[in-house]
Amino acid sequence: MSPVHVAVGILINPAGKALITRRPDHVHQGGLWEFPGGKVEEGEPVAAALNRELHEELGITVQVAEPWLQVHHAYPDKVVWLDVWRVTVWQGEPQGREGQPLAWALPAELAGFAFPEADQPIIAAFYRLSSPAEEFR
Repeated sequence: MSPVHVAVGILINPAGKALITRRPDHVHQGGLWEFPGGKVEEGEPVAAALNRELHEELGITVQVAEPWLQVHHAYPDKVVWLDVWRVTVWQGEPQGREGQPLAWALPAELAGFAFPEADQPIIAAFYRLSSPAEEFR
């Protein structure tokens, strides 16, 4: 089973809160919260996929982003490869352009949201940041 390559953007606001979105009920891991992003198309650079997906989903334009971590996770029915980028500068105000709910959450608040298993290493890395607002901005 070949992995589904996903570009993930971690957007942190000046208050140190990360943007999360809720997956539609009808998709894999539906109803759970996640960090925004989407599939990387065949031959597409990850940075281009990240910009495309965040524009489609949130209506923002990525201006500055850098690779942060990679997560490989095997579900019983699917393998995912999350290419996680810190998005430090973007243009526009994020909004759920596909009707998905959005929330800004501090690391300690993420425990109140149900996430897919593959997102757990991202959450752990976010917790480890001593000062998210300074680290990301």
